[in-house]
Amino acid sequence: MKQRSVSVRINLLILVLVIVICVGLVTAAYWNNSRQIDDTYKSRTSQTSSTVASLLDSDQIMEILNVLQSEEYQTLRAEADAADDSARIEQYLAERGILDLVRDTQNKLSSLRDLQEAKYIYLIRVMDENGITFCDPDEPLTQLGIISKNAGEFGGGVANQHIPPTVSRTDFGWLCSAYDPVKDRDGHPVCLVGVDIDMTDVMNARHSFLWFMLGFSVVMGVLAVALGIWQMKNTIVKPLKMLSTATDEFADLEDYTREKIIDLPIRTQDEIGDLYRKTRTMQTKLLDYMENLAQVTMEKEHISTELNVANRIQADMLPRIFPAFPERSDFTIYASMDPAKEVGGDLYDFFLVDEDHLAMVVADVSGKGVPAALFMVIAKTLIKNRGQMGDTPSEILRNVNNQLCEGNDEEFFVTVWMGILELSTGKGWAVNAGHEHPVIRRNNGLFELVVYRHSPAVAVMPGINFRQHEFQLNPGDTLFVYTDGVPEATNAQGELYGNERMLRALNKKPDAESLELMRTLRSDIDAFVGDAPQFDDITMLMLQYMGPQNRDELKVEARRENFAQVLSFLDERLERCGCPMKAQTQLDIAVEEIFVNVASYAYADHPGDVLIRLRDTDDPKGISITFMDQGAPFDPLIRPDPDVTLSAQERSIGGLGIYLVKKSMDDVRYSYENNCNILTLTKYF
Repeated sequence: MKQRSVSVRINLLILVLVIVICVGLVTAAYWNNSRQIDDTYKSRTSQTSSTVASLLDSDQIMEILNVLQSEEYQTLRAEADAADDSARIEQYLAERGILDLVRDTQNKLSSLRDLQEAKYIYLIRVMDENGITFCDPDEPLTQLGIISKNAGEFGGGVANQHIPPTVSRTDFGWLCSAYDPVKDRDGHPVCLVGVDIDMTDVMNARHSFLWFMLGFSVVMGVLAVALGIWQMKNTIVKPLKMLSTATDEFADLEDYTREKIIDLPIRTQDEIGDLYRKTRTMQTKLLDYMENLAQVTMEKEHISTELNVANRIQADMLPRIFPAFPERSDFTIYASMDPAKEVGGDLYDFFLVDEDHLAMVVADVSGKGVPAALFMVIAKTLIKNRGQMGDTPSEILRNVNNQLCEGNDEEFFVTVWMGILELSTGKGWAVNAGHEHPVIRRNNGLFELVVYRHSPAVAVMPGINFRQHEFQLNPGDTLFVYTDGVPEATNAQGELYGNERMLRALNKKPDAESLELMRTLRSDIDAFVGDAPQFDDITMLMLQYMGPQNRDELKVEARRENFAQVLSFLDERLERCGCPMKAQTQLDIAVEEIFVNVASYAYADHPGDVLIRLRDTDDPKGISITFMDQGAPFDPLIRPDPDVTLSAQERSIGGLGIYLVKKSMDDVRYSYENNCNILTLTKYF
C-alpha cells in the first residue's frame, strides 16, 4: 500500500494542531467572557435583592400575606377574576384595612424595580414545603393570590438563608434571578424577595462574541496553516526531497567517483543540515569502502584462482582415474579425498612397486588449508619416491620422517597408514604411524576394525623406528583405510559420526563393489551431518583382493575407448614371449579390427563385456588370441572375401577389414557355444 509523503503528513499535522489551538482559544475566551458577565450580573442581582429585602416592612408584608392566604380571599378572588371586577377586591382589602398597605407595597416594589433597573421584583411567601405565594407590583389587585409551586426550587425550606443567584432561560427570556429573605424583628423570615434582571441583550451579545471569535479563529487559523505549510515546505520538505533525489541518483550510479558526491544548497545548522553533511560523509566513506572492497575482491579472486589451481594440482597429484588398473583382475582399488577447504591436508596414494607388489598410503597432515596442503605434497612425494625403491614400509617411513623433521619450524606432523601387498600371495606388510585403525572384511563376512598398537606420527621427532606388522588377505577380502574426517564428522548438535556408524554403513551391503561401498558410506555421513559445515578432510581408500590373477585373460566392457587397455595387455604379453615387431604389428592391427567390430555391433541395445584370452603355441611357436562375447550371433568368416582386383569405387562396401585379418593371421576360426561368440586368431612367429 502506498504511504503518504512526509509533506502531506506534516501538513495534516499542522492543520490538526491549528484546529485544536483555535478551538481551545475560542472555547477558553467564550467561557471566560461568559463567566465574567454572569458573575457581574449575579452580583448585581444579589445586591438588588438584598437591598429590597432590607427596605421592606416585614410586619406590613406579614399582615398583607395573612389576608391573601385566607380561603375567603381566595374564593372572592376567583369570582372577581371571573367577572373582571377589581373593585370587589379593593373593597374587600379596604374592609380588612390593608388596601393602603398593598398599594404602598406595590408602589415601593415598583420604585425599587425602576431604581435598580430590574425587570421583575416580587414577593414569595413560603407557606410550607409545597406552596409559595406571589405578590407582583405589576399585577392588579385581582391577580394577587396563592400559586402552588415546588419549594425545592429554593433549596427546600431554607428561606431564612441567602439563595445564590442563577442565570436561566425562562418563558420571559434570559433572566438573572436572586432571592433574599425579608425577616421580622426576631430574625424569622416572613417571605422572600425575588429580583429578575433581563439578560436577553447580554446573551445576544455573548453569541455575537462567540461568532466573532469563531470567524477570527478561522481566518487566523488559515493564515497559520498557510504560513506553517510554507515554512515546513522550505525548511524541511524541500531539503528532504532534494536529499532523497540526490541520494537515489547516487545509488543508481554504475561508476562511483568522488565527483558524484551530492552537493546541495543546504547550509542550515539544524537537523536537516546535519543529515545532509552526514550523508556526504557516508558517501565518502562508502566510496572508500568500495575502493577497498574492489581491491580486496581483486585480491580474493586472485587468491581464489590460485587456490583453485592448487586444488587442481593437488587433485592431479592423487590417483583419480578409476578403475585404476583395469588390466588387473587380482584386485580393484578406489579412493577419494574431499577437502574441508579449497585444499586439504589429507592424502592417499597407491602404486605398483613392481608387477607383484602394490603400495598403499593414506595420511593426514596436522592442520588444514594451504600450509597443510604444501606439507602433504612434500610428504606424498617423499613417500612415493622412497616406496618405488622397494623398501619396506618401516624403512620408507623412517627415511621420510628424518627428511620431514629437517627445517620443520611450523612443527607439522602427519599420521600415516602405509601397506605393501604381495599380489601373488595376499601377504602384506603395514605401518600405522598414529593413524586410524583400518577395517577388514573377510570373504563372506562383515567389516570389522583391526586394532593394534600404533607407532608415533611421522615428523614428530627424527630417528624414530616405526613398528611394522604383517597381515594376510585371502581372495574375496576387502581392506578399508580412512582418515579421522570419517569418524569425527560432526552434525549440528556437535555429535560425532563415530566408528560404530561407519561399520553399520559398510555392513549394509558388505558384498557390494568398492565404489558402491564408498558411495554408501559417504551418503550415510552426509545424512548424519545434515546442514552442518564439513569439519575436516574426508579421505577413504578401499581395496578388494581377488587373488592371483590369470595374466593371460582380460575382461573389459565392449567400448571403443577401452581398446588402449586391450592393446597394452596384448603388447605386454607379446613382449614377454619375444614376439617379433612385424608379427606384433600385424597382431595389433588384427586385434583392433576384431575389438572395434565387437564394440560396434555385438551389443547394439545394451552394454556388454568381451573376454580376451591369450595362449602360447609351441609347435610351431606362436600365440593364439581368443575373443569371447555374448552379443548377437555373428560369424564374420561366412562373408565372401572382397575382390581386391577391382578399384575401390567398384568394390562393395565392407568386408575388407576381416579379409586383412584372415590374410595376416595364420589361422582364424569362429564358433558359437553356450550363447557366446568365439573367434580365435593364431599367429606363428
